[in-house]
Amino acid sequence: MGKILAFAYGVISYAVFFASFLYAIGFVGDLVVPKTIDSGVAGPLVPSLAIDALLLGVFAIQHSVMARPAFKAWWTQFVPKAVERSTYVLLASLALVLLFWQWRPLPSVIWTVSAPAGVIALWVLCALGWLTVLSSTFLINHFDLFGLRQVWAYASGREIPPQDFVTPLFYRVVRHPLYLGFIVAFWAAPTMTLGHLVFAIATTAFILIAIQFEEHDMVTLFGDAYRRYQRRVSMIVPWIPSSKD
Repeated sequence: MGKILAFAYGVISYAVFFASFLYAIGFVGDLVVPKTIDSGVAGPLVPSLAIDALLLGVFAIQHSVMARPAFKAWWTQFVPKAVERSTYVLLASLALVLLFWQWRPLPSVIWTVSAPAGVIALWVLCALGWLTVLSSTFLINHFDLFGLRQVWAYASGREIPPQDFVTPLFYRVVRHPLYLGFIVAFWAAPTMTLGHLVFAIATTAFILIAIQFEEHDMVTLFGDAYRRYQRRVSMIVPWIPSSKD
């Protein structure tokens, strides 16, 4: 029964993640969904900025702290290891849902692109950014990243083999294509409002900081193999890698 419950919990956590991911596309793009980054009645500037900053901070702290190996080692004293990743995914998704729900619009227009070709180009770039995010997760094992592999292994009584260091496709030209996709998706906007700009700046800063922690963890895990990879391949801006270590 415990194994069935763990698997069900993992599936539910994944469903919440996937729904929040799809909603994020509409939220950032100001498309389709009921509440977007620019929808709603604008309030006073300073309180709105403070609330938005707090919401972004909640997501950033949860997302970063719970991903650290030291926290995982402590956390798994209380949470079964099989559902640790699913719990992380669920809480990150709920932090994102809170942001969608309570975000305060700042509708002042910073810039806008009116030329049809420019608008189309930016929407295509935005779509490519989101596609890069999603496809990058599958390149590095989507179901492991979001906890389904762990709960399935637990439910089926299997051991998950040690993680191998691989650099498929996008990872051969940039070390963090997933983060690059987010940055492109957040900044490729035909109309950039103050609220969208605050969101884009804050999330970009968070990504650049998070990369430093992630790189440290990867060096700890893979050692010289990852150090050589760092020397060959750009961190966030794609380029043609050298064949030399």
